[in-house]
Parts: sequence; C-alpha cells; structure tokens
Amino acid sequence: MEGLMLARVLRDLSGHLPARTLGWAFPDETTAALLLEGVGNLVLSYRPPQPVVFVSRERLRGEPHNPFQRYLANRVRGDLVKAEQLKLDRVFALHFGGETGFVDQPPTRLLFEVTGRNANLLVLEAGGGFEGRILQAAREITGSRNRFRTVRTGGVYTPPPPYEKLDPRSMTEEEARTLAVLPIGKWRERVDGIGLLLGAELARRAGVAANEAPGDRWPQAFAALRSLVDDPTVSEGVMQEGAREAARAEKAAQLRKALREPLEKRLTLVTNQLADVARAEAGLDAAAQDRTEADLLMAYAHTAQPGTASVLLPAFDGSGEVPVSLDPQLSAVQNAEKRYTRARRREEVYERLAEREPALRAELAEAQERLAQLDAASLEDLEALSETLQAERPEKSPYGTRFTTPGGFEVLVGRNNKENATLTHRVGRSLDYWFHAQGYPGSHVLVRSGGRDLALPDILYAARLAAAHSRARGSSNVPVDYTRVKHVWRPRGAPAGQVHYTDQKTVFVDGTLPEG
Repeated sequence: MEGLMLARVLRDLSGHLPARTLGWAFPDETTAALLLEGVGNLVLSYRPPQPVVFVSRERLRGEPHNPFQRYLANRVRGDLVKAEQLKLDRVFALHFGGETGFVDQPPTRLLFEVTGRNANLLVLEAGGGFEGRILQAAREITGSRNRFRTVRTGGVYTPPPPYEKLDPRSMTEEEARTLAVLPIGKWRERVDGIGLLLGAELARRAGVAANEAPGDRWPQAFAALRSLVDDPTVSEGVMQEGAREAARAEKAAQLRKALREPLEKRLTLVTNQLADVARAEAGLDAAAQDRTEADLLMAYAHTAQPGTASVLLPAFDGSGEVPVSLDPQLSAVQNAEKRYTRARRREEVYERLAEREPALRAELAEAQERLAQLDAASLEDLEALSETLQAERPEKSPYGTRFTTPGGFEVLVGRNNKENATLTHRVGRSLDYWFHAQGYPGSHVLVRSGGRDLALPDILYAARLAAAHSRARGSSNVPVDYTRVKHVWRPRGAPAGQVHYTDQKTVFVDGTLPEG
C-alpha cells in the first residue's frame, strides 16, 4: 500500500471524526478491525509483506488471538478523535480519547507502519507527532534482527528517518517542469507517496511510457499526477503488471543485499590490509633512524658513559652532533643491538606486507568492480550469480567450513576463535592432523585422517587452506606447521584458540585457496 493510497483512506476517514468506537474484532492473528459508528469497520491488517488499511461495511467478528490483540482490545478505548499521516510516508497514527468507567483507560495512540516486510502495529502513550513511549508492540524488533533500529515495549518509538521529496498535493508547475527530463517511471524517486504501482498508473494516465521522459508533455504528466492525488485507484492491468514488478524489485533487492554483504566485508578487510602496508612503509623512516643511531653507538661506544640516559655523538657527515637517547640499564653496544633488532623487525614487516600489496590491490579492484556490477545487474543476472556462488560455496558443517583433500579426507577450517578451539580440542582425535600458518593469526585446520598418514598432495592442500585462512592470505612461501592433534594443547588460562604444539613439521605454500 503506497503513500497516496493511504492518504486517501485517511482523508475519507477524517471527514467522520471524531467518531464513537463500538469495539474491536480480530478476524485473524494479524488483523484488527475497529467498528466506528457511522463509518463501518476500520480494518488494520499488519501481516508482512502486504499490510493494508481500509474501511469495510462487512460484519467482522473474532476474539483476540494473542497478547497484543488482548492489550489492544482492553487498553485502546474511547472515541477516535484524529488520524494523521507522516508526510506521505506509509506511517500513520490514530488518536484515541480514552475512557472513564469502572477502570479508566487513558488516551492512547495507535501507530501503524504500513511498510512491507517491516509492517508493525504499536500502541504509544498519548501525545503529539510520531514519537513517544511504546506501550505495546505487535512485533518486537531487537538489535539482533535490525542493527539500525529497535522497536521494543517500554522503549521510545523513533519514526523512519526524514527524507526530502516533492509533495504532489502542493507541487507547483515550476517543480513539475524540473521533473520533465526524468523518465516518468523515475518520478517516484522524487515525488512523495508514489511507489511502483502508482508510478505505473501515473505513466498510463499521462500516456507516456515508463522509460520515457515527458519532455514538452510535462503538463499532461502534471495533470495526471494531480488526478492521482484525487483518485489513487489503480487499473486492473497496471495492478497486475505493477505487482509483478514490485515483487521482482523486492526479490532483486534481497539478492543484491545478500551478494553485497560478503563483498563489502572483503573490501573492508583488503582496505585495512593495504593500510597496514602504508603504515609499514612509514615505519621504514624510523628503521633508518634506528640504524643510523645504532651505527653511531657502535662507532663511539667507548665515549658513552655507563648509566647515562642520552649522549651527543658526532654525525658521520660532519654536520654536527646527534643526540641519542639511551636505556641507562644497558651498555652502548646493547642499546645499538636493540636498535638494530627494532629496525630489522620493521624492515621485515614491510617486506612481508609489500610482497602482498600487488595481490591486495588486484583483489580490491576486483571487489569494487563486482560491487559495481551488482548494482547494475538485472534480477536474472542476480539469480544466476547466486546459483553459481551457491554451487561453489564449500559445504558447511556444524563446526568449521568443510573441504575434501585430493585423497578424500575431510578437512575442517575454523571460522573464529571459538570454532578453532572446538575443532582442535573436541572434534579432533589424537591421531588426526592439525595445521596452522606459522607466525600468523589464522584458522586452525583439522584433517580427519582417522590415524592414517597423509600423502604429500593432502598435506599441501591442507597447508594452503591454513595459509589462505590466515593473515598471510595472498602471500607466497608461507610457512605452515602441521602435527598430530595429540601434540597440540591449550595453555592454562589462555583464551580460546590459543595453543602450543610440538613435534611439528613445516611446509611452504602459497596463501591462496587450493583448486578443487
């Protein structure tokens, strides 16, 4: 149900307000009907994804089916004094005057979000506008279901975020002329209260194809828009076609979102890894400074007094004296060795990360290109891509991601620290094989060999999985240790996933996923 349709229902209803309420009926568990004197039943159907509100003269019956409906029948009482819509959005509020009697019921507001999959009906405390404390909600929406917005009984209701669109009820000819360059099917992106159905109806009434801009015929399009405000009913042919397009658009949006999420996560990870390369490159200047100071300390160690915190040493190029800070607990030579070690560590980090930079930049470009393709893809392309990815996705097990070695052994790869610990200490048997990238944070890889020895292709396959699921992903010559599970243990008090191991062997492999 679109904004202009909803506005028409509320406009007709408002002509009868205030109205005496004669009780609630509940035809099913997601439909509430309020009988209004002189009007009929105001039917509120809040079942996703097709919520709707309308007035019916049909006689409706039904007792409450759930706690929310019982609350509605008992607490939302008194005359219906006002109905208001949030702009032309699919959100409106009904204001009730309350009731005095054996048990007084205070004034309340009933707020209906007629918003497709997110449809909801809420009872709010009395007040103005579209904010206030939620007394009861038909659907509780927690952070685990929606990270952007929560709807919980006792919480504060926040309306949908504000937006800027033209109001067709007050639109001027000058504003309509600015839309003339847009295909009429795109007008719904700039005009409030219009969705796919009404957009198709607008094109039909204007006599303009949905993919065609009105151009000089904008007055006809403007007149069609005015008629749509007065009468937002939709012809049968447009209803069928518009409903089909709405369903296709919704399915495409769902597929696009599902396909974008892993790509966006990968994009973020690669961007962070490239930032690590930039930071490591910046560390080369500090490494050069450390080496210079270390060379000076080694050359003039005999002049540095023990226990001093700093010393001035002559620069090799004769440019003057260079201040060098010292650790008083160490000798000049030991201070120099400390600087050499620190410089060497920074240089090694840069060399290791710089080796991965070309692969990371290629992966970044590929991810960006795939995101751009997703945005422009048709529903058919999205469905084909989803099927392809589903077929390529490795089979999931309750613990870890499942692969199979060339020799037919099952391989499980931990997806987080908890799964790493579970695979190593609960799933793995003592003679199974355990793999991990040497010196890099990453997944534990378990090969369920049943005590049998692994052939070299199986070892290299599992080792590449361990390298590809570690911080060394994309690098070449990644050292991977492997040993029997019985030689792996968790130190006392260590966090999940942290282990020590012995009797390991090491192979060097590329940090890319193996084929097959």
